[in-house]
Amino acid sequence: MSMQQVAGRWITIPLTRHLVMNLTNRDPFQDALVKNLIIVILGIVINCINGIIVMTFWKNSFFHSESRYILYINLVVNDMIMIYVSVIMYVLSYAYPIFNTSMCCVLVVISSTTYMNTPIILAGMAIERYIAICKPLHHAQMCTVRRTYFIIGLTWGVGFIPALADVIIVLAVRPVSFFSTVIFCYYLSLYNTRYHAEKAQAVQALYMSFVWLTLIYTYLRVFLTARAAKGDTASAKKAQNTILLHGAQLLLCMLSYLSPLIDLLLITYFPKHRSNITFLGFLITNIIPRLLSPLIYSIRDQKFAKQMSQYYSCKAFSCKGKQKRRNLRHSSKMRVGSS
Repeated sequence: MSMQQVAGRWITIPLTRHLVMNLTNRDPFQDALVKNLIIVILGIVINCINGIIVMTFWKNSFFHSESRYILYINLVVNDMIMIYVSVIMYVLSYAYPIFNTSMCCVLVVISSTTYMNTPIILAGMAIERYIAICKPLHHAQMCTVRRTYFIIGLTWGVGFIPALADVIIVLAVRPVSFFSTVIFCYYLSLYNTRYHAEKAQAVQALYMSFVWLTLIYTYLRVFLTARAAKGDTASAKKAQNTILLHGAQLLLCMLSYLSPLIDLLLITYFPKHRSNITFLGFLITNIIPRLLSPLIYSIRDQKFAKQMSQYYSCKAFSCKGKQKRRNLRHSSKMRVGSS
């Protein structure tokens, strides 16, 4: 099989590569346990951090009227769903790789949709920053809450279309009874026709071209605006850094498209470490990029970071206060009883 054929067959969600390798080359129990613990622990940590971010957003109503924070929470929720499903599929690939095709199809559709959503959401967030910096007088009219939620719905719809197309192709080429069988649950087991490969290449090329052109254009416009500004350029420079971080996150996500070729090359020279190579590829392209989302807003954004620290410090303080009052009441009852 040529490198071009490999690329065409393997341009899928990053988890696919690991599942294929796991089915053909089972790890010893100790190695499998360590890898699963790493993935599960990282998934729990990231989703806990993201859960705190979501709670901070819902507890502070003034975030609900700013489009940038609404778009950011959409990215966080998307990441949480993606990590949750990816970790489930990862663990199942070791513990219970063969199960009902319909359930597998649901997991793959969710994973594929959230994976495709990420670059589109990043493009939308970059456009919002571009409008805020380069067209500040029109930002309030263009980036309304209603339009922001419309864009979010459109984003999920666009991300869902490729996953829906995969299912439609299966329905067209296979009998309905296929969904009542049991299979190894991974992308290529469900979608293994040439139509799926051609669709994957076309969709990835179209989506990624749009996203990269958007990020490059918005960054250059913000950069030129920052250089031309005579006053305070702090906001423009911060927007530049934000778009750069979006690009870094997108670059990590896009490594999943190059990983099959890199894996093939590394496995050729290090065949004994094929499982470790695919594990690291999954970790770098599927898990690590989700760590950048809290960095971009919840840590760098002063308003959001301040609200997070105030909310949870006040919560901790009130809990301590309640505990102190409870202890005082308990000690007073003890003194009354002793007297």
